[in-house]
Amino acid sequence: MVESIEIGTISARGQVAIPSEIRERMHLNEGEKVLFVLEGENLLVKKVSSLSWEEITKPLREAAKKSGLKESDVPRIIHEVRKQKK
Repeated sequence: MVESIEIGTISARGQVAIPSEIRERMHLNEGEKVLFVLEGENLLVKKVSSLSWEEITKPLREAAKKSGLKESDVPRIIHEVRKQKK
């Protein structure tokens, strides 16, 4: 269910102003943090309100699960990336 649809504009510096109606409804104030989650062609912007590490890393864990990446693969991948940068 869609509650509100607004259009924003991206500035030359890549900044996007959140429309005032949405800021008011979400109680977003200057200096507060938002989380950006990209999933395919969809970009989700979520208000950050003292999220736990579990909540913050959930999208990353889900992406790793989809890709078949295991925690044991991480050291090898880091080593390969560092080797490529040299």
